[in-house]
Amino acid sequence: MRMYIGRQQAISTEDFAELALGTPVELWLGVEGESDEERAAREDAARDILADDPDLPDDLIRMAAQVIEENPDLFDVVPMVRPARRRTARKGVAA
Repeated sequence: MRMYIGRQQAISTEDFAELALGTPVELWLGVEGESDEERAAREDAARDILADDPDLPDDLIRMAAQVIEENPDLFDVVPMVRPARRRTARKGVAA
């Protein structure tokens, strides 16, 4: 099944996020190992985008709330429970 947002095909979760934001996710989250200079440039670009579209944060919050409401199973957390350790009888001691 192919999924499209507008005329763009979204293949991965990252594609959906990028198409929804209109910018690469890395612009907002950064990338591992980026230099201080790269980080400053990325943050400067993000500030410019926010200055041009001051409603973007509100739109993103609304979008996130809608995704959560429509897909609550995406956020189900299964606690990791360790099985109880079996106690073994020590020599000469009843279990």
